[in-house]
Amino acid sequence: MLRAIFICISLPLYMLVAGPPLLLFTLISRNPNPLYWGGVKGILFLVRLVGVKVRTKGRERVPAGACLFVANHTSSADAPAVVGAIPRRVAILLKESLYKWPIAGQAFALAGFIPVNRGERESAIASVEKATQSLRAGQSFLIYPEGTRSPDGRLQNFKKGAVVMAMKAGVPIVPIACSGAHKVMRKRSLRIYPGEILVEFLEPIDASGYSFEERDALNDRVHDALAAGLPPDQRPIGFPGAAGSD
Repeated sequence: MLRAIFICISLPLYMLVAGPPLLLFTLISRNPNPLYWGGVKGILFLVRLVGVKVRTKGRERVPAGACLFVANHTSSADAPAVVGAIPRRVAILLKESLYKWPIAGQAFALAGFIPVNRGERESAIASVEKATQSLRAGQSFLIYPEGTRSPDGRLQNFKKGAVVMAMKAGVPIVPIACSGAHKVMRKRSLRIYPGEILVEFLEPIDASGYSFEERDALNDRVHDALAAGLPPDQRPIGFPGAAGSD
């Protein structure tokens, strides 16, 4: 619990010290990169201080140009690990309520993140369409296609919004297998355990060869590719090689 308390104290202090000058610089220069990387590197530094190591594999598989990165989601610990591992600035669809946070909310907006209200279907569809337009214009995105954190670390079923975005924007999908984060920080728990999180970039998947009617097949392909890249205890029950399967 002491590690969580340290993060809860240190992160707001870092935001208060580094946030305002970075926000001001971004407003003046219209360049969000220092703001983005200042936030990412600062959080990763705090994560390392509490004994969490992030290891990355497969960065050479990331193609040039805009990509849609899709990752599994198991805990609050995997977000900084995955974002920090991606070798370029990405935007994310975030819960609308997060934009109410002082400093952080302004940073999310300036970094090109897009708010989404999942409780209102029409609003959520509009947010996804806005993200698709941004993706088409060259801004890479990170999506968690499960839609929520896994309760036990195992990969869950995917919603189809991510593959539809990639198909409409004409960009490759890069699956990211994140393992070990559910052991570092469990769902609905504030306790942080020392450990290692592995972030592995898998082979990109070309979405351009799929029609809209084939979106289910593409969604299944991305899901299965990501499942195969995870350790046995994080694969879905019944998936080949999954621990606990008959």
